[in-house]
Amino acid sequence: MLAAALLPRALFAHRLLKPQIYFSGTKKPFYNQAAPTYFSYKGVGSVICFLASSRVVQTRSTFSTLAVSSNEPVVSVDWLHANLKEPDVKVLDASWYMPNEQRNPLQEYQVAHIPGALFFDVDGISDRTTNLPHMLPSEEAFAAAVSSLGIENKDGIVVYDGKGIFSAARVWWMFRVFGHDRVWVLDGGLPRWRASGYDVESSASGDSILKASAASEAIEKVYQGQTVAPITYQTKFQPHLVWTLDQVWKNIEEKTYLHIDARSIARFDGVAPEPRKGIRSGHVPGSKCIPFTQMLDGSQTLLSNEELKKKFDQEGISLDNPIVTSCGTGVTACILALGLHRLGKTDVPVYDGSWTEWGGHQDAPGVGDDEIKDQSDEDDMTSTCDDAEEDMKETNNDKEAMEELISNIHMGDLPTTITGKEAKKPVLLLNNLRCRGRPTLLLFYLLWREHHVKKPPPPPPCPPPM
Repeated sequence: MLAAALLPRALFAHRLLKPQIYFSGTKKPFYNQAAPTYFSYKGVGSVICFLASSRVVQTRSTFSTLAVSSNEPVVSVDWLHANLKEPDVKVLDASWYMPNEQRNPLQEYQVAHIPGALFFDVDGISDRTTNLPHMLPSEEAFAAAVSSLGIENKDGIVVYDGKGIFSAARVWWMFRVFGHDRVWVLDGGLPRWRASGYDVESSASGDSILKASAASEAIEKVYQGQTVAPITYQTKFQPHLVWTLDQVWKNIEEKTYLHIDARSIARFDGVAPEPRKGIRSGHVPGSKCIPFTQMLDGSQTLLSNEELKKKFDQEGISLDNPIVTSCGTGVTACILALGLHRLGKTDVPVYDGSWTEWGGHQDAPGVGDDEIKDQSDEDDMTSTCDDAEEDMKETNNDKEAMEELISNIHMGDLPTTITGKEAKKPVLLLNNLRCRGRPTLLLFYLLWREHHVKKPPPPPPCPPPM
């Protein structure tokens, strides 16, 4: 079903897509001839043009096509350019974006991608038996999808994405989980490739779209128990590289592995809401936070060994200890694994379900929040925040009552009239940063308001119709 929807849309975009020229002043495109073409960027005054060319800047040095070590997790754009036409080098565009970014990776792939790159659908090549996002597929499903893409076990695979280093690390990890060691992330991704003046391909060929469609169709057939085309790719599952919820739960008690979370500090601490509805804030007990952005420099390339080592040292993390990583949905955790791989820790597992699974599991212990929030709670908290400033003006003169309440709170004597869900509202409000001005005063005010302000009686019922 997904494949059926993908192919017509892709072919339709292929038919309409045309090379574009952007003027830096207006940023609005006008269209030229329609044909699959290679482009390289060159600046001319204040105008940036797409010039048809298969030529690279002549001053660029020549690079060896010698194989890189699988102990190094990334390759440079210069290395890839020098080896791009090697028959056993396959390039994958694994771009994926957060839902709130409203970016379509397939459409962006069709607009511009590294010549010869195939599109790897992170959401599509996944486990179809769970509602958790882009979970690792079964061995058979992965082998069927990769075979449909024309990838063989002997191939060296270079994965990139549209941000620099983001979702490409997830696909790098997936191939390693299934036993493919000759896989690397393109350091700096598509932005670095384009900034280096190398060609990009527009108007994706029918063959590449057919392969992407075939991969999605193969996944569907495997999970529906149907026969798929001959599978030529052979997997060798590496269970030590992927963790489940049960393993994380066990590790809380045994503390064998140091658990590192790649999310932002605010999400880790439980003071910022999770981007997915119904998921509480907080973190797995005993885990530490190193945001994935600390693995990268300003150009979204992986830090050097020395810089990476310094980051972990600053957090008091010894690389002599076993480490497991997690994040929101198992994507940016792979960036931590990528950085640790560069430091020689090549056996770091990733908790595949990550916080989306753990935070959505009501029985799983968490630090940073007390309950799973539903949409009605969020709406109620938002309206409370919106009304707070106006209500504060009306009660600004009643300082004695406020001081009494503050004293009671300090002594642990909370008003008995606030119980259950109502008592948790101020805490949830602060955790979600609905009001950022003076949160401590706001908390005291909300508690005082519940205790002291008399609520108006309900309005009389409407008279029955005549």
